[in-house]
Amino acid sequence: MDALYALLFILIVYTIGDIVAVKTISIVPSLFVCSVIFLVGFWIGVPETLFQDSLLYSLGSFLITSLLVHMGSMLNINQLKAQWKTVLISVGAIIGIVVLLLIIASPIVGKETAIVAAPPISGGLIAGLQMGEKAEAIGRMDLKLMATLLVVLQGFIGYPLASFCLRKEAKSILKKKSEGVVFVEEEKEKEISEKPSIFKLDDKYRSANYYLAKTVFVAFIATLLSNLLKNINTGIFILDALLRIDKNVMALLFGIITAETGFLEREPLDKANASGLVMAALMAVIYGGLAGAKPQDIINILIPIAICLFIGTIGIGIMSVVIAKVLKVGPWMAFAIGSTALFGFPGTFIVSNEVAEAMSNTKEEKEFILNQVLPKMLVAGFITVSIGSVILAGILGPMLTSA
Repeated sequence: MDALYALLFILIVYTIGDIVAVKTISIVPSLFVCSVIFLVGFWIGVPETLFQDSLLYSLGSFLITSLLVHMGSMLNINQLKAQWKTVLISVGAIIGIVVLLLIIASPIVGKETAIVAAPPISGGLIAGLQMGEKAEAIGRMDLKLMATLLVVLQGFIGYPLASFCLRKEAKSILKKKSEGVVFVEEEKEKEISEKPSIFKLDDKYRSANYYLAKTVFVAFIATLLSNLLKNINTGIFILDALLRIDKNVMALLFGIITAETGFLEREPLDKANASGLVMAALMAVIYGGLAGAKPQDIINILIPIAICLFIGTIGIGIMSVVIAKVLKVGPWMAFAIGSTALFGFPGTFIVSNEVAEAMSNTKEEKEFILNQVLPKMLVAGFITVSIGSVILAGILGPMLTSA
């Protein structure tokens, strides 16, 4: 297919997905809409090389580390310190997913299937890409398809679950407030301030190319260091395992470190007006996993997906509530925090606002509910989707190749 025609087709499908997502308040995610359109398109004659022809696939493949650097730069350490209970519950939710999938789901669907499923269920897009690459490396195209479909379908469980839990929590909050219980006001989400810069040009020199160059430079150094560490063999198993840090995990860590130390500006791809294109290219890599999938392939993988999602969600619930009990956090709020693994931002923002609007009678009540739940949901989404799932994929990926 002509490159420009392929690009136009893809962007039109993306637009349709965005419109449906907005109209349904993300109840029907754009990922699902686009996946259905692309699948049907492939089945009725759209070339399976669509994404490669558009050149987005190649662009997305090597920009993943740059996007992770960008995501790392968004981390606010002070906010995480203030929300330490949320961080612990979020981590616990991921542990619950992994433990139940490996112990309960593995004998049912197979060890490799359980390993591939855990990171996408714990986060989504980037983790799905990582596990899809590992599955393809061992010749399991069915598992690559599964990783893609998990990213597409998990929101159908995550959104309703989070909404239900937050409604219960909002009702409890308003009841306690009416009984005179004094709440500690949660700080509203604040814009992340820039750190004093180690290296920053004057404003007049800070062009889009400047931000892109710094982001790609950090991604390059992270990838280089990851490759160098993998070649070191100390003979000590634990130390060698610690040194073999996946390049994606390293890019995320470098994004955090360089932003916190002031070398890299916060959200550099946004400042370069490039995040939209980068995400479009990244999505092409995700949807590329659908090419060549026949209807029977989809049917064959739906039952393992359903089993993994069900068991993973139970894992989220158990660990979130258990940890919450120890930390004296409400069980409904804890379950909502854990469920962010199934959708992340901007769903965390949308669902919180939707619930606050539905459960309040006045503007003051809405603001009060939001002050209690929104900061927790935003931090939880970042921990599960942006950090935890990427690190988990870096750990489980090598296990897949040796499974």
